[in-house]
Amino acid sequence: MPFAITIVPIMPLRAEPSHRSEMVSQALFGECVETEPLTNEGWIKVRMQYDGYEGWVTAAHLETITLEEFNAPFTHIANQWAARLSVNEQPMYIPYGCMLKLDNNVWGNITVKPESGIEAYKQPRSPRTAWHTIANSFLNTGYLWGGKSVFGIDCSGFTQSVYKILGIPLLRDAYQQATQGELVSLIQEAKGGDLAFFDNEAGKITHVGIMLNDQQIIHSSGKVRIDPIDHQGIVNADTGLRAHNLRLIRRLF
Repeated sequence: MPFAITIVPIMPLRAEPSHRSEMVSQALFGECVETEPLTNEGWIKVRMQYDGYEGWVTAAHLETITLEEFNAPFTHIANQWAARLSVNEQPMYIPYGCMLKLDNNVWGNITVKPESGIEAYKQPRSPRTAWHTIANSFLNTGYLWGGKSVFGIDCSGFTQSVYKILGIPLLRDAYQQATQGELVSLIQEAKGGDLAFFDNEAGKITHVGIMLNDQQIIHSSGKVRIDPIDHQGIVNADTGLRAHNLRLIRRLF
C-alpha cells in the first residue's frame, strides 16, 4: 500500500468521498497515512499511521513518500498556535501540536523549511509534570466534531493531542481510549493527567476528559474548559447543571 504525508495545515477525514460527508477526524500537517487507489473524483481512502483511523480525503492534500520517510521519527513540533514554515518556498501556517519529520526537510517532491514557532521535539521526561501546560494550551478552543487542533477540537481529539505531545499513544475515539491504561477504582484516588470517561443513557462511552485533580476536569464540551467533577460526573461551572455521567477513570502514566 502506498504511503503519503499531509501537506496542508489541517486535512479533514470524511466518512464518505464527498465534501458534504461527515468529518470523522482530521490529519494535521506532517501526519502520515497509508493510501488506497485514487478515485475518478480525486478522493483517496486513507488509514492514519498514528491511530489506524480511516476516512476519505482529497488527493491534493497529500504528497507521496517512501516507506523510509513514512517510518521516520518525529523530530520537530509546532509550539505556537500558528507556527510558520515554507513549503516549496510558499508560506504556510500550521497549528500548535503539529509533529513533523524533518530529518532532511524533503517529503517526496516538496521542501519544508521551518521559520518560526517550530522547535526540536523532545519527549517530556515526566508526563506527570508536563501534561498540565500542554492541556492548558488548548483552553477555550471551540468544540468541533472530528477536530484535532487549536482551531476546533472534540473531546477525544483533545485528549489524544495532549497525550501525543507527551509521547503516549492514544486511540482516536473516547470508547477506544477507555480500553487503555489501568483502572482507577475511586475518584478520590484520581491524579492529574488521568482520563475520565462518561457514558450516555444506553451505557455507551461518549465523552472523555483529563482530570486536573480529584475535583476538577479539563475537557472539550462546547469549548475546552475546566469544570467541577464528583463521583456522579461533571457539573457545568457556568450553569450548575450536571453535564456528563462518570463511568470510569483510567491512568496511563
